[in-house]
Amino acid sequence: MRAFRGEDIRTVGSGNIGASNVWRVYGRWLGAPVIALDMAKGFLPAFLATIYVGSLAGVIAGAAAMLGHWRPIFLGFQRGGKMVATATGALLGVAPPLGGIAVVVWAVVFFAFRYASLASIVTAVSLPIAAVALGESWPVIVFAAVAAVAVLILHRANIGRLRAGTEKRFEFRGGANPAKS
Repeated sequence: MRAFRGEDIRTVGSGNIGASNVWRVYGRWLGAPVIALDMAKGFLPAFLATIYVGSLAGVIAGAAAMLGHWRPIFLGFQRGGKMVATATGALLGVAPPLGGIAVVVWAVVFFAFRYASLASIVTAVSLPIAAVALGESWPVIVFAAVAAVAVLILHRANIGRLRAGTEKRFEFRGGANPAKS
């Protein structure tokens, strides 16, 4: 966001470089492109590896993209984002029906409750179940389970705030709500 707003996204809102924080702090005009780029970051390597090598390679490429989002090399492996959009993109690249379910579950929970964290948590928990129900290959099922655990671990603080009733709801108006995401 330094290029657009002259400030480091890590110093505002939750301090997270992910799409939720960008959207909360700067609004949809910067948040939506960050979501798209984070998803593309997971989708492209997973899709290409799946097409040219197979689902195991796609899962590995998607997992690598997720790790790169969580601990980006350009930040010296410091804290990055929580991998939700990148994981969704990777799922869309490796197993499009499962990725589509992830998008739908996330959207339904988000619009019903207006908590991005809750939507991410519920989606994560549903992924391995949906992967098994869809009859996905073992690499996809394992990837869904590992991605779910990773998302849950990265949302520990959000889970605590949800339980305490202090998590901030997402506001659609404006974009200058630097609440924790």
